[in-house]
This record gives sequence, structure tokens and C-alpha cells, in this order.
Amino acid sequence: MPILRRSIGGVVGCGSGGLPAGSVSFAGSNHMQDLLAEYLPILIFLGIAIGLAVVMILASVIAAKQRPEAEKLSAYECGFEPFDDSRKQFDVRFYLVAILFIIFDLEVAFLFPWAVSLGEIGVFGFWSMMAFLGVLTVGFIYEWKKGALEWE
Repeated sequence: MPILRRSIGGVVGCGSGGLPAGSVSFAGSNHMQDLLAEYLPILIFLGIAIGLAVVMILASVIAAKQRPEAEKLSAYECGFEPFDDSRKQFDVRFYLVAILFIIFDLEVAFLFPWAVSLGEIGVFGFWSMMAFLGVLTVGFIYEWKKGALEWE
């Protein structure tokens, strides 16, 4: 931590002459340089990352042909043209698939930390995860019985 020295009625002695009265001197300025030097690897890493990103984008623009075909520009997931009336109705099954994806994505997101810490959380942690998986299984069976997984 730098040591601050303040003078009330004169000049503070400092290796090269001194400072005027009332000014502040950082006696530990080498400490500040050491602190800033610790950030140098982070700045180098950021510089390399930004440089590589720019190089990859420029290489893809230069190397790839920039002539999209009509099939590439056609509607892909939603089944209708994206630049149409926003009030156009579409099948509710798209929502069901999205909800199913979110449910099972959350299940996997909870299973990884649970599996890693299973030895530490004990029997209560095991049975609470079994209850969570049971609720998800009931939801999956409900969706299956409603026909949400059948695509025509």
C-alpha cells in the first residue's frame, strides 16, 4: 500500500528535488507499477483474442463465396417466410418443442453439478434429485400422451 506524505509548511523531500507545499507524494510508486504489471498478461490475452477474431472474420469474408442461393435464403425452422405479417398464426407444436427443449436442457444443467457433488450431499440430495427427475418424467409422459412428440 503506498505511503502518503503531506507537507504543511514547506517542501517534502523526495529523491529529485521535492514537491511544493500541500502536495501529495506516493512513496510506493514502484508498488503501483508492480500492480499494473500484473494486468499485462490479461491485456496481451485480450489483444490476441481480438486480433484472432478479426483475422477469422476477414478470412471468412475473403475465402468464402458471398453469393447465397435461393434455397439458403428460404424459411428454415418456423415454416413460413420471416418477413411477413407478424400476426400470422403458426402451429402450436413449435412452442411445445421449445418448451420440451427447455425442460430437458434444465434437467441436464442440474444433473451435472448434482453428479459431481453426490458424495457430499448425501441421501437427502439423492432423494431430492429423484423427486425432481420424477416430476420431469411425469411431464414427459404427459407430453407424450398428448402427442406433442409426434410430428406430421
